[in-house]
Amino acid sequence: MKKFILFSVAAFTVISLSAQSVDSVIVPKKKKEKPNLANRANDHLVFQFGYTGWAGRPDTITTKGFSKSINVYLMYDFPFKNNPKLSMAFGPGIGSDHILFSKTYVGIKDQTSTLHFTNMSDTNHFKKTKLATVFLEAPIEFRYSAAPETGKGLKLAIGVKVGTLINAHTRSSDYENSGGTTLNNYVMKESSKRFINKQRLSGMIRAGYGNLSVYGSYQFTPVFRDGAGPQVRPFSVGITLSGL
Repeated sequence: MKKFILFSVAAFTVISLSAQSVDSVIVPKKKKEKPNLANRANDHLVFQFGYTGWAGRPDTITTKGFSKSINVYLMYDFPFKNNPKLSMAFGPGIGSDHILFSKTYVGIKDQTSTLHFTNMSDTNHFKKTKLATVFLEAPIEFRYSAAPETGKGLKLAIGVKVGTLINAHTRSSDYENSGGTTLNNYVMKESSKRFINKQRLSGMIRAGYGNLSVYGSYQFTPVFRDGAGPQVRPFSVGITLSGL
């Protein structure tokens, strides 16, 4: 009986010590696996093509046809460490607007204080005239990608872009009389940056799936310098192709 009691006490002691040892073992938490971004599509190359208009355009200026914007950017993308679905991107690029006018003389090289848009429909005129502005730009984007490892899935971006003017010119073609009869098939080009704002600031937003998205942009600064022309601001909507 004594041996049984001693055995029972010893067994209980061993079990108690074993249980305490098990309880004292710290089970390490499993580390959350980070997504593999080695083959991540960073959307370095961004190409945009869209329709462009002038907000605030007075009725005295006649535009006609498909005015367009063409933009190309080389951007560097930096994902957030705590959430790789979010990232910031920036880089250099070229942005250009091409506004089309009908039977209108755009006096880009006139020695006047104000840029004149003259309706020439009652006399000899160029049938089509384009005013093009080209900017060296630096866009900055806040991006969201639903599938950062593959680059597929929903993508959203919002940001701003700042630019400096590098060229402004007009291109006029199809010289004709007031009745619409062609007088001469030639092209006249004139270049001057005197009336155009040298810097511009624009806001932009885009949404899409994979490498294709739609975008919208609005220029906060007017096209023309104060007192040099109408206070118009370009807006644009179109498509974006991104990759690499």
